[in-house]
Amino acid sequence: MNINFNLKFLTIDRQVTISRQTFQYSVGLLTILITVAASFWGTVNVLVIALAAIGGVVALVLLLRYPLLAYIFLMPAGMFVPFSGPGGVNASVLLVVLMSVLWIGNMFIVNRRFEFVRSSAVRPAVIFMIVCVVAFGMGQVSWFSLATQAPFDTQLGGFAIYFFSLVMMVMTGNIIKDIRWLKAIIIAFVALSMIYVLGRVVEWSGIDSIFENGFIANSMLWTWLVILPLAQAMFNQDLKKTTRMFLLIIVALTLFVAMIQTRDWKSGWVPAMVGVGVLVALKFPKLAFASIPFALIGVAYLAQDLISTDQYSWGTRVDAWVVVLDISRANPLLGLGFANYNWYAPLFSLRGYHIRFNSHSQFVDIIAQTGLAGLVCFIWILYEVGALGWRLSRELKDGFARAYAYGVLAGVAACVMAAYLVDWLLPFAYNIGLDGFRASILPWIFFGGLVAIEQMRKENKLT
Repeated sequence: MNINFNLKFLTIDRQVTISRQTFQYSVGLLTILITVAASFWGTVNVLVIALAAIGGVVALVLLLRYPLLAYIFLMPAGMFVPFSGPGGVNASVLLVVLMSVLWIGNMFIVNRRFEFVRSSAVRPAVIFMIVCVVAFGMGQVSWFSLATQAPFDTQLGGFAIYFFSLVMMVMTGNIIKDIRWLKAIIIAFVALSMIYVLGRVVEWSGIDSIFENGFIANSMLWTWLVILPLAQAMFNQDLKKTTRMFLLIIVALTLFVAMIQTRDWKSGWVPAMVGVGVLVALKFPKLAFASIPFALIGVAYLAQDLISTDQYSWGTRVDAWVVVLDISRANPLLGLGFANYNWYAPLFSLRGYHIRFNSHSQFVDIIAQTGLAGLVCFIWILYEVGALGWRLSRELKDGFARAYAYGVLAGVAACVMAAYLVDWLLPFAYNIGLDGFRASILPWIFFGGLVAIEQMRKENKLT
């Protein structure tokens, strides 16, 4: 559709026709030029905002045309973009919300049909989303008259962490139709993350200032950076020997940083080693069965060592779990809403103190915020994803897809351990928080990737 207007000036009287596309591009370019020009006469913050706005416009145009690029953008956004808005809102959160809006908008406006792929792993995720919405409503109820509730923006942030993590899993399973995109996502994740690992290996002091702490100080980074390459090295029969060795080097360097340089940080290497143990057991089942007694002795020794080196923390955590579960009795089925139990805690005694605190347990947090209904859905998701990984690892012949299924299966076991240690999968607003969303979104992407592989197999795109 063209735009027509009459140009009259003195003796000039002419009709001008401009195509709608040319007009749109011209307005966009003019806006960019005006913004950049104005920024040079403003402050540095104005310039940064202007450049961010320009980058956002360019990214939006690309995403409208190639929506799957958002997964590639999401990796550097979480790692490098320092933006932090109200309540800790960051580039990862904004990008995931944008991806979700574009996906839902596409279903309603373009396809005019709202539906999800059929998968046993998607069903509990959708139900959990509904539970989260109801739990958010429950959070507006004052469950204890003598205590104040968490601020509304904090509750909204806690809700967003849960809800959009689940949306990411369902969306990934629905929109990835080509195995090459899944490969690209994993390559982007591993390649960019290894920049940090190499910086730590050579002890470059400036590496921490380049990466965002919410990403590098999250168990999910180290867990999946070990499991995914190791699964490909062990189970992808299509790989060349040199590629296999390269992947093993990546695993070794990552474990060196996690286990040697930062051994005291248990969340950095314990979940990853659980994943390694599962992969080894899957690769050598007979050896694994014979090693069960020795493994149990090793686990018992390791557990004792972990507790003895952090005895006070362990003791207080158990006491905190008891108190939070006691608080949750006010509404055990659907919880007290997001972040509220932190404000109700001073009404209860924790070793004689009446203070606000966090449970430091994913499972306890889920009960307190979304009730037993949320906990059932969470465990149900992990079970279904694990069962799907097991089934696909037995059925698939494609090297990458089969190894990926093994990796996600091991990743589920690792995530159970990570959830036991701290709220790494679904960060609590007053603990890991929205900043931790930068890396906590990773397992939900990879869970969704497994669902996508399931759909490709159903459509005969994979063998």
